[in-house]
Amino acid sequence: MPPPRLLGIDFPVLPTTAMGHVLHAIELLRAANLIARLRVGRTAPRLGWRLCDAQGQSMPVTQGPCQPMLSEGVFEGPPQAQWVLSQHTADVPTLRQTVARHGALRRHLAVAIDQGQRVLTLGNGAWLAAGSGRLSGHRVALPWYWAAAFHRDHPDVAIVAGTEVCVDGPWFSAALPQDTGELVLALVAQCWDHHLHAALASVLRPDAARQKAAQEALQGQPLPTTRDSALARAIEHLEKQVDQPYALAAVARAAAVSPRTLLRHFQEALGHSPLDHLHRLRCERARLLLEITLEGIPAIAQACGYADPAAFRRIFTRHVGLTPQAYRERHTLRAPRQRWRVPV
Repeated sequence: MPPPRLLGIDFPVLPTTAMGHVLHAIELLRAANLIARLRVGRTAPRLGWRLCDAQGQSMPVTQGPCQPMLSEGVFEGPPQAQWVLSQHTADVPTLRQTVARHGALRRHLAVAIDQGQRVLTLGNGAWLAAGSGRLSGHRVALPWYWAAAFHRDHPDVAIVAGTEVCVDGPWFSAALPQDTGELVLALVAQCWDHHLHAALASVLRPDAARQKAAQEALQGQPLPTTRDSALARAIEHLEKQVDQPYALAAVARAAAVSPRTLLRHFQEALGHSPLDHLHRLRCERARLLLEITLEGIPAIAQACGYADPAAFRRIFTRHVGLTPQAYRERHTLRAPRQRWRVPV
């Protein structure tokens, strides 16, 4: 019987590496191996893992609560992939200092890419991968709050907006920790057959429809009948017209029902009117703009479809429980400006 096919992954660990993310990634690799064994048996392909230092040297697995899971995946021989996890740093200047201190890891990644290995990154781990000098012209997925500084440091790498996971040649990147599962699925899609990929995806990806059906089955509820999609069409129209003036007749035309029928659908399914739903969508956009921009309240009001800033303040306060200014002060994600000053 042939030995199981193995894809070995090294996890470079620095003093600043977010170890919780490392353990989460390894737990997902364990889940992938379990699904493969259940489906295929002893001949199933396998993912291996081990921790290594900045020079690529394997680190010993010490005793402790994590020892069994770390030892389970240890493999011999050269790896086929390097996975650089997020670095636990407070701001961009500290992150840049971390990258500058670890030239050995950047050189190690350069050699790995030259040897045909894949490089996986999560969040700001992309800085170390880009610092290898081997990924110019490639694309990367990054959180929005790292994007501007990363572009200054690596203008030759394209940041893919609105994408949680990006696969571009040897580089697999994920923006946020919750995207780690999608990164594992992207790797499995290239290395395993599509049946195993589909089986793993059914376990790792949220599935609201299956969750609801399972709950209904447990409660002995009959299968629901299919409803008209007028409500879905109306909501889609409102989402596309958040910054436009509201007209019930226009929403009803988009839903292909009468205004009276549309109001009934909204009340029965959601407990509020189409206009209330639009206010909720507008307030969600306003919350985002208040968190990540420096625009004034009147400009944000207009961007969210309110010509009158006073009306915007009143509606926002009713839906969110805070005035726009109070919300901005409580939820802004920006660090003090002097920490983000760009070196001249």
